Order: sequence, then C-alpha cells, then structure tokens
Amino acid sequence: MERENRLAGEKSPYLLQHARNPVDWYPWGDEAAEKARREDKPIFLSIGYSTCHWCHVMERESFENEEIAALLNRDFVAVKVDREERPDVDKIYMTAVQALTGQGGWPLSAFLTPELKPFYGGTYFPPTPRYGQPGFAALLSRIAQLWKERRAELASDAGKLAQALSQSAAAPPAPEAPQKEWLERAARGYVASVDPDNGGFGGAPKFPMPANQAFLLRWHAMTGDQAALDAALGALRAMAAGGIRDHLGGGFHRYSTDAQWRVPHFEKMLYDNAQLAVNFLEAGQALGRREFEPVARQVLDYVLRDLALPEGGFACAEDADSPAPGGGKAEGAFYLWTMEELSQTLGAGAEAFARAYGVEEGGNAVFDPHGELSGKNVLYEADAELAAGLGEERAKLLALRAERPRPDRDDKALSAWNGLTISALAKGWQVLEEPRYLEAARRCAGFLEDQLYDAASGRLWRSWRAGARGSAGTADDYAFLAQGLLDLYEADFDDQWLSWALALAKRLREGFEAPEGGFYLTSAAQDGKLLIRVMDDTDNVEPCASSAAAMSLLRLFELTGDSSWRESADRALARFGAAMRERPQSVPYMLCAAAFRLSKPQEIVIAGRRDADDTRALLREARRRLAPARTIALADEGAASSLMPWTKDMKADGKARAYVCRGFACERPVTTAEELSKLLS
Repeated sequence: MERENRLAGEKSPYLLQHARNPVDWYPWGDEAAEKARREDKPIFLSIGYSTCHWCHVMERESFENEEIAALLNRDFVAVKVDREERPDVDKIYMTAVQALTGQGGWPLSAFLTPELKPFYGGTYFPPTPRYGQPGFAALLSRIAQLWKERRAELASDAGKLAQALSQSAAAPPAPEAPQKEWLERAARGYVASVDPDNGGFGGAPKFPMPANQAFLLRWHAMTGDQAALDAALGALRAMAAGGIRDHLGGGFHRYSTDAQWRVPHFEKMLYDNAQLAVNFLEAGQALGRREFEPVARQVLDYVLRDLALPEGGFACAEDADSPAPGGGKAEGAFYLWTMEELSQTLGAGAEAFARAYGVEEGGNAVFDPHGELSGKNVLYEADAELAAGLGEERAKLLALRAERPRPDRDDKALSAWNGLTISALAKGWQVLEEPRYLEAARRCAGFLEDQLYDAASGRLWRSWRAGARGSAGTADDYAFLAQGLLDLYEADFDDQWLSWALALAKRLREGFEAPEGGFYLTSAAQDGKLLIRVMDDTDNVEPCASSAAAMSLLRLFELTGDSSWRESADRALARFGAAMRERPQSVPYMLCAAAFRLSKPQEIVIAGRRDADDTRALLREARRRLAPARTIALADEGAASSLMPWTKDMKADGKARAYVCRGFACERPVTTAEELSKLLS
C-alpha cells in the first residue's frame, strides 16, 4: 500500500493528486517554514493546479520518482501550493521567477530560504536534461551543494531579490486621471494587432483573453468605431468556429496551440467560459441580431450540465488529460475522433460531417508535441453552412462521447470564479430570458452566502470543497462576487443582492486597498505570513482585482448616489493611469472601467410591478442594445429601494414608466418601449 504524505488531509484536488507521492510534501503554512528553520534546509516550493498538463508531466517524471523524491526529502523541505487556492502566494513567487528568468508558467518551481525569500527558480524541469533545461535531479544536487558551501551568497541574492520585490510593490506611479485618447490609442493597437487570416490577436499560442473583446465592444458602444467592433467580432467568430470550442458539448478550451484556433490545450476553465458567455451575448446586443445566441446558450448549458455542484456552486475546471483507449491518460482523449468512429456512428452521414468539421482520414491534429494526437481529429467548423444542418449527427456523437471516461474535474468552488459565473448567468437571463439561467444564478449566490460568507464579520472565504472552507478570500474574490451580485440585481432587482454587493465593496476597500489608495492588493492587510503584499497590475485571462473593483464601484455610485464609491473608483483609475497611457493593452478591463467613467453613464429606472407585462416590455427594451455605461433599477410598484433614495419620487401611477437619467437628472418618464427606444438612442 502506498504511503500517504501530509497532503492527504487537504481538500484541494491538486494537492490530493500528490498525496501519494514519495515526496514528503507539506502544504503551505507555518509547519513547513518551522521545519526549514529548525533543520536549516532550503524550501522547494512547487505551485500548480489540478488541470495543468505540464504539472501532471512533472509529477509523473519527478515527484513519483523514488530517487528524485529521496533527494528532495533529504536536502529540502518540499511545499505544494494550489495556485487557485492561494493566488497571493503564487503572485509573489511567480513575480520572483519572472524577474530571475524572464519567463513564468506552471508548474512553478522556486527555491526559498527558511525565511521564504526566493533565490532560484523556473517552471517545468525534466528529470534529465532536455528542452534546453537542466535535469531536475542534477539541479537538486547542485542547489543542495551550494546551500552547504556558498550559503552566504544565496542568502544575499535572496535578500536582494526580496528587497527588490518589496520596493516594486511599494512604489506606485503618480496618479493620472484617464483620458479618452488613451482608450482610442488602445483600440487602434488592438485593431493593428488583429490576425487578418485567422481572427484574434497575434500568433500561436492564442488565448481567448475575454477582456480584450469586452473593451473593444465597449469602445464601439461609446464611439461607434466600426474597426473596433470588427476586431472583437472577428476574434469571437474565429473562436466559435475553431477547435478551441467544443462543438458537441459546449464550452471553450483554455487556449489554442496554433494560430488558426484549431488544436486546443484541452482543459476547460470556469473563468474562461463565464467571461466568454458574456462576450457572445454582448456581441449579439452590439449587432442587434441573434447570431451569437446559440454559442452563448451552449456555453451556459455546458456550465450548468458539467460544472454545477449539487450544493449550487460551480466547479473550477475539467482536465486536459483523460483515460486513453490504450491505457493511461492522454491529452484530449475525451474529445478526439477518428474517421472510423464517425463512419461507425453516423453511417452515410459521416462524409458530410467530416467535410463540415474538417475531419481527415489520417487525423487533423497536426500540432502534437507529446505524440498523443496522432491519427485523431479535433472538430472545427470547416463549412459553417453545412455544419448548421447537422444537429442530429452532433447529438449522436455527443451521446457516444458520454460513454467515454471523462476528464477529471476539479470540484472545488472558488468565490471569484463563481462570481464571474453569476454574472454570465444573470446576463443570460437578461438577454435570452431563459428562466433556468436566473434560477442557477440565484442558487449560486445562495450557495456562496451559506458556505463562503460570514455576514457578521463581512468576511469571505476563497475556496470550498466537500463541505469545508479553504483559504481566506483574496481581493478578486470580493471584487468578482460584488460584480456578479450587481449583475444579478439588474436581472431580478432583489435588494438583497445590492445590499450584499455594498457590504463586499466596503470590506474590499477597508481590507485590500493599498495605503496610498487606488490599488487593491491580493491579500488582506491582516495576513502577516506572506513575504510581501503584492497586487496584479495586468488584466490577463481574468481581470485583475483593481479593474473589477473600479467597475463595480462606479456602478454602485450610479445605483445608490453615494459619491464615496465613485471617489474610490477614481483613485483606482488614476493609479492605473500610467498603465493605461503607456501599456494600455495590458489593462483592457481597466479600460472598460475608464470607458464607463468617461461616458456620462445613464441611470435607467423602471417604475412598475415587476411581473406586469408593461414593466417587462420596458425592461426588455432597456436591455436590448449594448449600452455598457448604464445601470438599470426597478422601483417595484413605485416603492423606491431604501438603498436608492434618489428614486423615491419615481412612480408607476397605474402604468409602468421608464425614467432615463444622467447624473441623476432625469428626462420626462415614458410609458412605451418605442418612446424608451428613442430616449436610449
């Protein structure tokens, strides 16, 4: 029987994957640091996540290797961290490794002093030298030797790096209020970087980067810039047609390994799918037609079917690897098809399906660095018109695929990613009027309130799994959940969501805003166990906490009239002013917040019974077009919310009325969708 290590008592699926390694792993915490100090050993810190392909590779090659494990156990204190549970820890040491090597990624491998100061690091190390990387076993032996013979040099290097990290975190640029020309420059930059042949931006690999499309759609809504709209739509259409999309079961994979969006890295992440669902819905609003509705529905239905937890929340991800017919696991095994399989399942319809979805006799998965995709086919739309008529064939293949062994699922729930999912589902209700999306958003919010939030203290936890809470909430947990609750409020107008969003924003401002204001640091001020407090200052595959916070704070001002929320947002926008001016494409979601601030937002209040036909007609018109610089509120039967006292005089007077306001100065109320459409135009 295999011996379990200390990770066996953890809840994280990633940590549990390593619980039977011969490595004497410790979870992040005081016990590991104390052992390192007591035994005067360096710490080997390994950071990854459960659906990370190269994390699995390094585990198989090195952490399951008895000889390498013996080196780690003898000369180091080995610590495992799930980056999804502890983004604060990951940010510190990813920044350090990037400073040391010029690159980063997962698995992250860092060597620390017992005082948690990094002195060397990298990402994936093979067991023996290859890919231009040193062999991990030899590297461990060399670092252990240096620790014994040249300790002072290592300690000095670690001290200098820690000081540099601390100074970088403590030296914000001078505040600058955002300027419209910065947004215009950013939009031109995106348009110039469009891949004209394949859609999206740049070459391989290609990530969806939902915030890029979100900004371009907002810039178009703000200015009418057709080139910006075309750039956003081109990226979305290319992804929708490409192999990065699961054409049978819905949802998008994490990224494409090639420039054509054909061969994906097959893991599916909740945060990607939540944001992309919103993008496709908003693209349809921008166009004024239903072109993207099927894609958005398929994404939301995938999330509800395959990532929903019985308790109401949503799981983090599905793995790229899955059991292969020949034994073991292979990347993409669950999703790939041979021509023979199509013929056996579809009969005479196989040929048309193959033409529609680019299936080739010898396989079309040409980018195959691991030798796992040979002879297999990734489905992509080679002929969209032909593919549109093959719903029955897709259903047959989906049913057959359901019999295959599924990829592993990381079934922990994260507050931040569930907040993004609430936004997507709430938006799904607003645009598609699908009741089950609204019900799922409410259930998810209820789950988070019951399992991950303490109303008395205002404290939010980050992770939950199998009935247990995990680590403390980080800035993005508060920011993304507040955003989700605002979207849910604008879906069903229940004051409890607005009230909770206000409480989260208050806690975010008090616990995470940097002393000089404007920035939202990843960890709370009370967490003294970290080397430094850092923040994300870029919008990557997810927006950074500061960007999401700025947007939500602006919306809270527009809903409540409390100017302190806008003042907080203005501090964040100003602190990111240099970034928006100098490197705007690194902060696309902060650009979204800046666009909101510079657009003279509209406040729309519908006064009327929420279940009445005339109220619904006005709400439908208010939601019909993409108008991101606006908020929508409901005065149900003329009764103003106590959270929005400025609406107290807005009455239905026997018939639903719509009030369109800017700066809380309102136009004459209207009663028909046609009149409202004219005002909103």
